[in-house]
Amino acid sequence: MMRHPELPERDRRILAALVQAYIQHGEPISSLWLAGRGFGVSSATLRSVMARLEEHGYVKQPHTSAGRVPTDMGYRSYVDQLMAERRAARAVPEIEERLRRAGTVEDVLSHASQEISRASHQIGFAIAPAADVTFEHLDFVLLDAGKILVVLVSEGGQISHTVIEPTEPYGREELQQAANYLNAEFKGHTLSAVRHGIMQLLREEKTLYDQLMARALRLASTTFEGLEPQPSIYIQGTSLLLEVAGADDPETTVRTMRTLVRMMEEKTRLVQLIDACMDGTGLTVVIGSEHPDPDLQRFSVVTSTYTDGRRTGAVGVIGPTRMRYSRTINVVDSLSRVVNKVLERT
Repeated sequence: MMRHPELPERDRRILAALVQAYIQHGEPISSLWLAGRGFGVSSATLRSVMARLEEHGYVKQPHTSAGRVPTDMGYRSYVDQLMAERRAARAVPEIEERLRRAGTVEDVLSHASQEISRASHQIGFAIAPAADVTFEHLDFVLLDAGKILVVLVSEGGQISHTVIEPTEPYGREELQQAANYLNAEFKGHTLSAVRHGIMQLLREEKTLYDQLMARALRLASTTFEGLEPQPSIYIQGTSLLLEVAGADDPETTVRTMRTLVRMMEEKTRLVQLIDACMDGTGLTVVIGSEHPDPDLQRFSVVTSTYTDGRRTGAVGVIGPTRMRYSRTINVVDSLSRVVNKVLERT
């Protein structure tokens, strides 16, 4: 998060009024307009305050004769003030009842993203935590050109296939022995525990003296390398793309639209970007240039975490930096509490 110099109370109130007005109207805000907002100071004093805010980087003047608009730092100051003064949002009973009727966890989160989008008028999302499945057994099947088909069976009879190209040759009998060893050693463990166990065994000195074990573990390391469980993301509100992407000029709007569409398509990368935004557990707001990824620097992301009693996921909103932060923060906070209640009781 960007740091900003401490502002006097009056300057903070004037900045907050400017940000609110710009969010509502989308036009530069002049000192003359602010003079009618009941601050009890002259237009000259307001001009002086505006100049000071601009000098410190909270506002900018897009045109010589125009008023000012907030910068990302100005939005940050405003949001920090909102967060300091806000009360925790309450779960909405009507929404809670609708989510309880949704059925599966996937349905709950899909409906939650829809509720967030509808209430915030932005793109809503819900991220399900990655489910770490339990390893039951695997089989290796030798293919042409030294490739190996891996058939992995996890808890509940779920079967997945992958083809690997090991860096050393393996015969059919050796593959069977390797599968027997791995099944006996790791059956009943989660995939992440299996991967950790394999790496730990590879580092142990005894593998140097047992060639069969060492080769089996190297093969297993290649097998489990790409099997990291991935969280799922549910997105609603893509029909609001044009509204979200609204900008001052058509060229900027088109670029923003393309960025949003690409993010919607690259769901795994979007999860990683959102995960990077979250500051531990609870409510987080990341604004514009605070994002490390250039693709998100035209947007703000408001997220809040939830738990199903074991793992942590998140719900939130992606929207323009000129979003209604107060409403969006309350919507996201409220929905995360609803999802928390619903999933902890399922």
